[in-house]
Amino acid sequence: MEHLQYPVGRFLFDDKSFDLNQSIQVIKNFSDEVHSIASKLKHGKLDISYRPEGWTARQVIHHVADSHSHALLRIKCTLSEDNPTIKPYMEDKYALLPDYKLPVESAILILQGVHLKWAFILENLNDDDLDREYYHPGYQKHFTIKQATALYDWHCSHHLGHLQICLSND
Repeated sequence: MEHLQYPVGRFLFDDKSFDLNQSIQVIKNFSDEVHSIASKLKHGKLDISYRPEGWTARQVIHHVADSHSHALLRIKCTLSEDNPTIKPYMEDKYALLPDYKLPVESAILILQGVHLKWAFILENLNDDDLDREYYHPGYQKHFTIKQATALYDWHCSHHLGHLQICLSND
């Protein structure tokens, strides 16, 4: 079950091996990869879970649109405020809201815009910017932009793995 829940493994941050350019490329290409997989899923497969008690492909795609929108805003707050406290959200409850039943194209459009802006911002940061922090009250810890970028690089691959599982079940 672990391989279905974490198809690329659990997130681990290693400052020494962090590669900003690689993370930017993952973020830059993510919406195209989601679009490619979604276009291959037959309509019914969008509503089947990738694992028991897991989200459906449709919910995963809407989740990443919401999650990555929050991530972009967190980065922007961190760049424009001193050590902001971000607002967590209830992702499991979001997944039950009516908009998660919309066609996935609506979420993909969000991803395209968010990822374009996000990658552009990351491409224009310096080392001091990457060390700026926000506070996450849910985890009760500070995250640097560098750590958050690595986390969302992983998050992209993590959920692409879920979508690939759905596709392989097609």
